[in-house]
Amino acid sequence: MKKSTVTPSDILLDAVVKGLDDVKGHDITIIDLSTVNSSIASHFVVAHGNSHTQVEALAASVEKVVYEVLDEKPLSVQGLRNGEWAILDYFDIIVHVFHQDARTRYGLEELWGDALISKFDSTHAEESEEV
Repeated sequence: MKKSTVTPSDILLDAVVKGLDDVKGHDITIIDLSTVNSSIASHFVVAHGNSHTQVEALAASVEKVVYEVLDEKPLSVQGLRNGEWAILDYFDIIVHVFHQDARTRYGLEELWGDALISKFDSTHAEESEEV
């Protein structure tokens, strides 16, 4: 029987998603870049909020949960001041927290169409169908 191994990246990914879900991040999407040539990370995690305040709260929640679980801080946090698009760089996983309008405008998921994209379903507390 083959054992499944939980990697530090898996734990980080779970912590990021929990941080977003804890403060009601909308449309949490995981973009698996591990099979994409020359990608800058193994995963992008994308979510949005309905206000600048919620964007800030989502980013803060991710930082808090990741620190509690892994005692790790992001390498860089960008964009919090404008409340449109915050980026938290955890090296292997990059978190994009958008204001709803900015997410629609930039269409980040469409730019990575060759990657495996899955949606997080908070009602089941696990990843749901691939899109």
